[in-house]
Amino acid sequence: MKTIKLKKDSLKLIDDVTNDLKASPDLGIYKCVQCGMCTSICPGASQTDYDPRDMVRRVLEDDVTVIDDDSIWNCFSCYTCNSVCPSGNNASEINQILRQMSIEKGEGMLKIESFAAYGDSFMELGVGSIPSKFFDVMVKDVGPDYMTLKLEIEDIRSELGLGSYILPEKDIDEVEAILDNSGFKKRLERIKGCKK
Repeated sequence: MKTIKLKKDSLKLIDDVTNDLKASPDLGIYKCVQCGMCTSICPGASQTDYDPRDMVRRVLEDDVTVIDDDSIWNCFSCYTCNSVCPSGNNASEINQILRQMSIEKGEGMLKIESFAAYGDSFMELGVGSIPSKFFDVMVKDVGPDYMTLKLEIEDIRSELGLGSYILPEKDIDEVEAILDNSGFKKRLERIKGCKK
């Protein structure tokens, strides 16, 4: 096992990560002992080339190329790594910060462009919903009953004694105003302008 020696003048990336608004005060990156527990239990690592231990090592070594590494997009953000870390490190949170850095550089925009449809759906309906552009994939993954469920959801909810999941127009307008004032709408347009 290689010991990582931190130099005072080479901590720019780690400072950027730990000082990020999204970083928890107890992020734990300085306590990482590179044991690999995070990688051993990570569902992303078991199915892809993502390696949370290596990602943390690269941050500790000030390897800024980790921000552009495609493998960081294979993290499921399930926080399993955090739950098993003997040092209390949070590789999932570090990953999310690196992804945001990639997005801010413009590199990560292509990775999230396909999710813009979820934002459109949220703006249109005022609630999270699977966008219609993904219905074919859902039918393939779930089966033909998915479309039956989508088409009959209001009847099913009524039979169960549940109210409609469709918000009144005034509530949708209020959600849209909040999303617009928070900058969500502007950011969504920026993402949709990104082409592969």
